[in-house]
Amino acid sequence: MFAVIKTGGKQYKVAEGDTIVVEKLNAEAGKDVVFDTVLMLGEGANVTVGAPLVVGAAVTGEIAEHTRGDKVITRKKRQRQTYRRTIGHKQHLTVVKITGISADGSKKPAKKAAAKTETAPKAEAAAPAAAAAPVAAAEGADNLKKLTGIGPALEKKLNGAGITTFAQIAALTDAQIADLEEQLSLAGRFAKDGWVEQAKELATGA
Repeated sequence: MFAVIKTGGKQYKVAEGDTIVVEKLNAEAGKDVVFDTVLMLGEGANVTVGAPLVVGAAVTGEIAEHTRGDKVITRKKRQRQTYRRTIGHKQHLTVVKITGISADGSKKPAKKAAAKTETAPKAEAAAPAAAAAPVAAAEGADNLKKLTGIGPALEKKLNGAGITTFAQIAALTDAQIADLEEQLSLAGRFAKDGWVEQAKELATGA
């Protein structure tokens, strides 16, 4: 059986026993990881294509190690000027060994405390929303545009992901922030703009 999964914005075709290299996952070496974003399942002549996901399907793996990719060198030059720039980059990567593919999720291993779970977009959004649901119900929606760098469009995205109050943002865990940033294409924005710290101040009225 093979499956096509999505993680880190990329798609990978995997089978049990395969070893793949993906963008860095937030889990220690030796821990289990579950990929719930399965786009396709196939076994022999039978192929199931998701719309967009295959409901209930999951791919399990074990993190073998964390590594870095080859150095990529970028050089910039402006003709007839003394402008020269050389930039190097080595991407952080995670090596994952695929240990199982399940069409109904029945063979998923027990999740370990530090395991990283790659979930479908709707499931990712549900976690932070559920964590702060009592606060949202009690206080109503806040004006998230008060946070640095958040405009009407970004506020709408956050509301769509279930984030409507400063208290919810203040209560987000690192794992929930990572899921939200991947889901909404906000890489590093929470830390860069200090949204959690600002939200804590606004939520308490400081």
